[in-house]
Amino acid sequence: MNIGILGGSFNPPHLGHVLIAQQVLDYTNLDEVWWLPAFRHTFDKPLVSITHRLAMTRLLRLPGTRVSTLEVDNQLDGNTINLIPLLKKNHPRDAFSFIIGTDQLPTFHKWGNWQQLLKELPFLVVLRAGFPADPLYDGMKLVSHSNFIISNISSTIVRARIQNHLPIDTLVPQEILGYIKKHSLYQGNT
Repeated sequence: MNIGILGGSFNPPHLGHVLIAQQVLDYTNLDEVWWLPAFRHTFDKPLVSITHRLAMTRLLRLPGTRVSTLEVDNQLDGNTINLIPLLKKNHPRDAFSFIIGTDQLPTFHKWGNWQQLLKELPFLVVLRAGFPADPLYDGMKLVSHSNFIISNISSTIVRARIQNHLPIDTLVPQEILGYIKKHSLYQGNT
């Protein structure tokens, strides 16, 4: 199977994640997209607990997707290179690609062992509003189509709206909105 890994903090998951996954499934040869919540952030950004982030990620309902807990189960440090041996060991018959947005390109060179990572795993790059497809390294392929929808929805925007007491019901699935309210998440600075 051809599987796309859509990793991230999912702090919180939002409709931008769903939009990316759906379009990658629509416009590439991927059979599935796996949501891969990070156990911790590579650059030590503050996150709500992995328990909450994993529970919310499991509320993302989209045919052709599922949640992978490889990073969480193995308490990885967020460096994608450490995921590769686990994928090869646990799923030797599958082919993997890693999905990132163009917002990641300017700092991609800060990813741990980024040059080796590009040799190990192809990257599918999705346009994000306000971020050009530059630099596009060898081993990266821009996912494009004339009907591709580009968004600027981000977890940062969702958290900021919550902290400013603004509605987020058009930015997150209703189940995640309910979860955030039930657990009073993102009222502070995370």
